[in-house]
Amino acid sequence: MAEIKAHEFTAFARREGTPYRIILVYGPDRGLVSERSALLAAKTKIDLKDDFSVQRMEASDIGSDPGRLIDEVQSISLFGGDRLIWVRNAGNERGLMDAVSALSGMNMGSSHILIEAGDLKKGGGLRKIVEASKSALAIPCYSDDSRSVQALIDEELGAAKLTIDGDARLRLAQLLGGDRLASRGELRKLALYCHGRGSVSEQDVIEAIGDAAALSVDDAVEAVFSGDLARLETSLERILASKTAVFLVLRSCLQQLEQLDAMRDQVENHGKQPAAVMAERGRGIHFKRKPIVERALRQWRLPTIRIEMRRLGDAVLETRRRPALEASIARQALLRCCLLSRAK
Repeated sequence: MAEIKAHEFTAFARREGTPYRIILVYGPDRGLVSERSALLAAKTKIDLKDDFSVQRMEASDIGSDPGRLIDEVQSISLFGGDRLIWVRNAGNERGLMDAVSALSGMNMGSSHILIEAGDLKKGGGLRKIVEASKSALAIPCYSDDSRSVQALIDEELGAAKLTIDGDARLRLAQLLGGDRLASRGELRKLALYCHGRGSVSEQDVIEAIGDAAALSVDDAVEAVFSGDLARLETSLERILASKTAVFLVLRSCLQQLEQLDAMRDQVENHGKQPAAVMAERGRGIHFKRKPIVERALRQWRLPTIRIEMRRLGDAVLETRRRPALEASIARQALLRCCLLSRAK
């Protein structure tokens, strides 16, 4: 089976040349798929600006005519040398799968095939054909994890000769990771914003790339667990004014309660102290929210947590069933939870 793990790509890209004539780059992170494909295309040492050496195709063009890809592979460059056939937006088109299956058992001469695809299920379709071939390689691209995001931050800000403090790094990491190209673009925008300053602060992150809606959601969640009714109302007004779905606050509060449930279980059923549980399980919590969560961990009991989890879960479902009343349903559920925090 010719496949590399997502974390093995960097080492693979550093090697000189490649024994694989067919490479499939796939995954849900389309930005990372595009970035890695560009790196692999450059790795062939073919002049990517030479239209006689590079043939760019859409997978849909091959879907009904598998012979077209085979013909391209067997064509000879006008001026000699290697050729690259670059196929984009692939899925499990029957014609493409038939062509790749046929080519994987053929001598492809001086031709290379690079295929960009979306998220492909394991054990089926195009992915299965490539992974089963000795002359082909499959490279998965999944959304960046926290380690990859940190490496990307260091790479882009280091290139701009900028340092970043801990609070800014934590805030920045929360805003990145969904799509590699989008994350890289946001980092370059931040670097441009901070050009000449030498360092990046948390305020710089918020001003340059901060998602105002996401920050309002965070503020609302903190208001709920602080028992701060006025702050909650202000946050909800901002969210509604920005046309952000208010059910996102319900979902975030529910996630916070789920975390509290797991942490409180350690206190009530395993005899651990709240401070020890926070040190062990609260590493991913933003430093500004940690005092709020620790206070809630000391005050909320498991039965109450679980009742509120059910109530918020029901409220989320109700907002989906009755979208016209989403704001009212969410506000009522959040105010109840906020009042419970206030009472405790």
